Amino acid sequence: MTHTARRAAVLGHPVGHSKSPLLHRAAYEYLGFPCTYDAVDVPEEHAAAFAAALREDNPADPQWAGLSVTMPLKAALLPAMDRLTPMASALGVLNTVTFEYTDDGVQLTGHNTDVAGIVRALQHAGSRPRPRIAVLGAGGTACAAVAAAGQLDAAEVRVYARSFRKSADGTAGVEAAGSRTGTPVALHPWEEAAAACAAADVVISTLPPRAADSLADAVAAQAGDRTGSVLLDVAYDPWPSRIAQAWDEAGGRIVPGQEMLLYQAVEQVRLFTGDKFRDEAAVINVMCDAVGAPRR
Repeated sequence: MTHTARRAAVLGHPVGHSKSPLLHRAAYEYLGFPCTYDAVDVPEEHAAAFAAALREDNPADPQWAGLSVTMPLKAALLPAMDRLTPMASALGVLNTVTFEYTDDGVQLTGHNTDVAGIVRALQHAGSRPRPRIAVLGAGGTACAAVAAAGQLDAAEVRVYARSFRKSADGTAGVEAAGSRTGTPVALHPWEEAAAACAAADVVISTLPPRAADSLADAVAAQAGDRTGSVLLDVAYDPWPSRIAQAWDEAGGRIVPGQEMLLYQAVEQVRLFTGDKFRDEAAVINVMCDAVGAPRR
């Protein structure tokens, strides 16, 4: 006898602030997809044990529809996957896990929908063609930002960080992500970030909440009109962030991280619901309603 309702969740640490439950529950209700969705706090050191427990499901009685994954688990869960999509493999980070129940047990696949989330958020904001893109930070989301820049046919991609995490071959993780996705990347020290914000068509801040505050005064002090330039700040709480407020006051367009969250969540819902998914535009609108965002 199978479960009437499936299960899904967002994993992270901390994760109580996540808006993913609001987005997913609204989409499932609209689609008539019987599935719960919770926020589950999983510290990085517990990632392997949590993944092992997922495999205890009875294949004849499937429960999990999928998992959303946030920090600090985007790289920690990679070794637990049976398969990775080409994008998740190229970036070395995942943000989504899907389940396949077979006679041989539960098969886990890691995906990365952050790239699509960034691309669609910037397209919705009306970013310029072939933009010059500056990425702030060098972690897992920065790797997704680099891949997104490639899909946007960026004229140049520059990454600014206080330090650069190294990949297995000794290159910086963001540089390796660029190489694997065909996106040339230039690495720069954090001290050059303020000047980069003045010159770029698109700035993508992948830093944690308040970590870009130090740039706000520099952005405010910069001469010149930012009209037509776009800042995507993936940290959506508090909003507006200090750097977003400074950007807005300089005439630029600001894109909250909630936009990226929305569009990457749409892709997750598509993966989790399978043939139940329909009418993407309507799904997006009910998700917007759930978090108080303008309908598309």
